[in-house]
Amino acid sequence: MLQYYNYHITRFVTSSPNIRVLLSDTGVEVAFAGRSNAGKSSALNTLTNQKLLARTSRNPGSTILINQFEVTKGIRLIDLPGYGYSKMHKNKQHQWLQELRKYIYQRDCLKGIVLLMDIRHPLNDLDQKIIQWSDEVKVPIMLLLAKADKLNYIARQIQLNFVRKEILPLISNIQVEVFSSLKKIGVDKLSKQLNIWFSSSILSTVD
Repeated sequence: MLQYYNYHITRFVTSSPNIRVLLSDTGVEVAFAGRSNAGKSSALNTLTNQKLLARTSRNPGSTILINQFEVTKGIRLIDLPGYGYSKMHKNKQHQWLQELRKYIYQRDCLKGIVLLMDIRHPLNDLDQKIIQWSDEVKVPIMLLLAKADKLNYIARQIQLNFVRKEILPLISNIQVEVFSSLKKIGVDKLSKQLNIWFSSSILSTVD
């Protein structure tokens, strides 16, 4: 049975520098991932209707903490560090990519990943790594083509169809949607997918 969650009451819990000091590996988590400046924090703020829940930065790549938010007891949203910003030192980029990989492979309570990409620059090499890792451990993933307000409707649909076609050889069971925090495009589809992941995970735990 699909359960509906009130994301507007989501609260910040804690920040962690790496996966070793995350909250205990219990309950259910869905992680938001993406390239630095892809709009992860803005998406979380729009979903929760809270302007300052997830901190946005004027300096992409400066956020290197794993931020954890609680929707309700045992149900969490995770804001993973952005990756791939050109001004970030290559060693630090590599370090955080390894942290992301460990999180995806080792976190048992991870039940879904929302991967945000700038609709104008989708599916870069690092995005494809996240998709590959998620597929390998059978963690479902939703791709959000963020900043959709930067394009008109026809251009958005062209990009959406392009990504859906390109992603099929990588993974067939994947949802791709356009998203805009500014225009509130795709928020309903995001919240619906989160409800599905959380509800199915809770039911499987009970069973």
